[in-house]
Amino acid sequence: MTISLRLNDNETELFKKYAAMRGLSVSELIRQSVLERIEDEYDLKAYKKALAAYKKNPVSYSLDDVEKELGLK
Repeated sequence: MTISLRLNDNETELFKKYAAMRGLSVSELIRQSVLERIEDEYDLKAYKKALAAYKKNPVSYSLDDVEKELGLK
C-alpha cells in the first residue's frame, strides 16, 4: 500500500534528518512511529482495564504464590 503525506519544508527536513540519524528511511521511520503509537495506546487501554479490575477486587499475589499455583516450584 502506498500512502501520501503532506509536509511543509521544515517538517520534511526534520523527518529526513531524524530518519538519517536513526539509520532509517523516512518511510520506515513513519511506519515504526505509527506502530509504536498504536502499541502505546493499546497498552494504555489494557492498563486502565486492569487497574479498574484491581480497584474492584484489590487482590495481589506474590511471585512465589504464582509459581506454586502453576506448579513451577
